Amino acid sequence: MNKLPLLPTTVVGSHAKPSWWHQCKGLIDTGEWGSQDLSELLDDAVDIAILDQERAGLDIITDGESRRLDGYVDGYYAIIEGIQATEPKRKAGPWGYDQQTRYKATAPIKAPAGLGIVSEYTYLVSKTSLHTKATCAGPLTFGSRIHPANIYKDTVSVAEEFAEVINTELKELVANGATFIQIDEPARGNVTGEEMARLFNKATNGVKAKLAFHICFGNRAGRARFKRSYGDYFPGVLNANADQFVLEYASREMSEVEKWSDWADGRELGAGIIDVKSFHPESPEDVASRLRDVLKYAKPDTVFVNPDCGFGWSPRYIAVSKLTAMVQGTAIVRKELSL
Repeated sequence: MNKLPLLPTTVVGSHAKPSWWHQCKGLIDTGEWGSQDLSELLDDAVDIAILDQERAGLDIITDGESRRLDGYVDGYYAIIEGIQATEPKRKAGPWGYDQQTRYKATAPIKAPAGLGIVSEYTYLVSKTSLHTKATCAGPLTFGSRIHPANIYKDTVSVAEEFAEVINTELKELVANGATFIQIDEPARGNVTGEEMARLFNKATNGVKAKLAFHICFGNRAGRARFKRSYGDYFPGVLNANADQFVLEYASREMSEVEKWSDWADGRELGAGIIDVKSFHPESPEDVASRLRDVLKYAKPDTVFVNPDCGFGWSPRYIAVSKLTAMVQGTAIVRKELSL
């Protein structure tokens, strides 16, 4: 495996799915497909995600989260014990976050069979010679859609339970060769940076791998979910035992990038310089310009280059175009730095 170059390029997690993935993934529920049909669909979708990332020229890839049929976290609720789905209060009209399925706790939360991320990862590494990254939703992400009912004190208590579930999964990932793991958490606004850091540390305690912390403003259906300011969480979130912070800049016209010089303490910055919420096809020079802005406030040897968030809600042709531009734009800046 080759050594990573300066300004390594990677993704946040999900890759855009082919059209047939969307058309066919529900056929097992209707009885038109069997389990082998679905398994073939998912293997093919991961293979295509790998191929797209390799062709784009990325340095570090994921499996595209292409096995996660209902979004990067939704499918996990079906295999978690101790919760029960509740009906959304609004079902008609334009889609919004208030139409997501929510849950209530009915017993202590468990995932006896794990979250399935280990098998995702082992398949990925069997199919590529590139550097890889495993991704996992964080405890707040899991817990934020579960009402504590009379089982838990509050949402944070639910998240603490999930931190134990996640910790077990991450240690199993490391045992299976994972060396780079990213945790995704929401910028909820009602949880402090210090609390986010504490939960991150609980979920990653004893996990011997490079750890990235993606703080997400929301991206379902290409829509933000939370107030988009990192100033509400830093510097408190720096208490997290993360090796890298993955932050979103492109969709906010590079807002707050200048603050990294105040927050930086020698750890890495995963700089989001591709807007996954936009259909605008960034050019390589657009990417290079944004990356130059990042490097005004961060040392080149601490910067990783990535999109703002995952491409799970993007058409595939747009995702591929944007990833290709990201790699080509990064190459422009690498050449400038070498001169």
